[in-house]
Amino acid sequence: MDRFNFPDQTGFYRGKVRDVYSIKEELLVMVASDRISAFDVILPRPIPYKGQVLNLIAAYMLNATRDICPNWLLSVPAPQVSIGKRCIPYRVEMVVRGNLTGHAWRTYSDGKRNLCGVALPEGLKENDYFPQPIITPSTKAEAGHDEDISRAEIISRGIVNENDYQILERYTLALFQRGKEIAGKRGLILVDTKYEFGKIGNTIYLMDEIHTPDSSRYFYTDGFEEKQKRGEKQKQLSKEFVREWLIGNNFMGKEGQQVPEMTDEWIQTISNRYIELYEKVIGEKFVRVTMTGDEIYEVVVGELKGKK
Repeated sequence: MDRFNFPDQTGFYRGKVRDVYSIKEELLVMVASDRISAFDVILPRPIPYKGQVLNLIAAYMLNATRDICPNWLLSVPAPQVSIGKRCIPYRVEMVVRGNLTGHAWRTYSDGKRNLCGVALPEGLKENDYFPQPIITPSTKAEAGHDEDISRAEIISRGIVNENDYQILERYTLALFQRGKEIAGKRGLILVDTKYEFGKIGNTIYLMDEIHTPDSSRYFYTDGFEEKQKRGEKQKQLSKEFVREWLIGNNFMGKEGQQVPEMTDEWIQTISNRYIELYEKVIGEKFVRVTMTGDEIYEVVVGELKGKK
């Protein structure tokens, strides 16, 4: 992906998936690439239209949750571009889980009954619902792996003060409930997700993406209970199937491990799954849009002029 140099640009950060441009001190331009990461490693081949899927789902969900809390998004000038307010981020990700899946299940199946300071009940099977959603935060690492952390550690280490953390918890649970309601209307279950927050002055803002296949897991409602009773795997609309493929090929991002070959067919499968999730969650046909770097630049510059 092109690296841009926008007027009044004061900073640039390349994340695992997004390229983030600071404009003066007030704005961010976030360009969602087609890069895909798993186990905190960027995989060697991009996934067609993935950036567009992520950006448009995130925008839809941010607009659908503005009544719960303020968020950073101001406009979406191109399918893979968002412009919003620049916040000072909290160095934690608020991970919320409704079902025993993914990292939580791997922890549970190892015999552990505590995750991020939260006690896990006995007798659960993979993908079972928790009695109520749980929050299992992680540190937001500048590089390398994010790490599990408890509420008590976050507060005692001064990562977030107690008053702000209570607000983050309240927002997290309310956003998750709204996400589950939206998913439920589309025949999906929002299984787990993560939120990132920041601050401008004394106001806490929801940042980044929400309820996308990179930050969330979805199951199909239809057949969920039957599959659970039979002990069968649930069909997922999320990035988890990519993680499972990597694990099956002996890759978990550890030193010395090699990313397995990503064939053209596998790349297309991943792309199709992302588009399928977009169409399920948004309830509209996905329109593939391809823009050159010059076209993206011109659109963003025009939008930024309008915000001066």
